Amino acid sequence: MSKKPSNDKAKARREPANRTIALNKRARHEYHLVERVEAGLALQGWEVKAIRAGRANLTDGYAYVEDGEIYLVGAQITPLIQASTHVIANDRRTRKLLLHRHEIDKLIGRVQRDGYTLVPTAMYWSGNKVKVEIALAKGKKEHDKRDTAKERDWQREKQRAMRRHNKDA
Repeated sequence: MSKKPSNDKAKARREPANRTIALNKRARHEYHLVERVEAGLALQGWEVKAIRAGRANLTDGYAYVEDGEIYLVGAQITPLIQASTHVIANDRRTRKLLLHRHEIDKLIGRVQRDGYTLVPTAMYWSGNKVKVEIALAKGKKEHDKRDTAKERDWQREKQRAMRRHNKDA
């Protein structure tokens, strides 16, 4: 009996690909994240191509409210060298976040009334669209950051001790 040759494209379609484009790990360190919301992102063609090539960075990004809309600022999408010559590519341009009106109103209320900040925490693919996860956040004080680091170290040490104990048993 001979085996049928495997079809690599069909196999790739069945397996879930890594949907994450970029993470903002610094956000968890700098802020208390209260609530997360998924938002669409208005992009130009060259930006989508650059994102597919893995050239996105959210580390310095934040969102702000203007005229009843929410915009993403400071997120970097580095253009490809092959980008069109007729397009002037600005890697840190302000990009509009696409949300439903009730979500925008809710976020605006929390930001203006309660003093929260909007911070992007992740960028990922949802189907063939780019989505950004933004979080309502409060800034951490220095002692909070130390407490978080201490808790994380304790959890890691606890896991090591449990592994050693289970290995010996």
